[in-house]
Amino acid sequence: MNIPLFPNQNANQSMQGITLRDYFAAQAMTAVIINSDRQSTNVEEVDLWIGSYAYIVANAMMKARER
Repeated sequence: MNIPLFPNQNANQSMQGITLRDYFAAQAMTAVIINSDRQSTNVEEVDLWIGSYAYIVANAMMKARER
């Protein structure tokens, strides 16, 4: 079941919101940024070390929920 978190009805009356995986990634991203000593502002580099890692953690959380 893919029920959105923080649902919001749009003009078409469909429910939208972020997925649980996206929520986990956002939480992981916050922790990665707070605990990082990197100072890069290069978008591609930030995507690699924050974005990618955040979704690795989110995928692990989703897998753990299946157990």
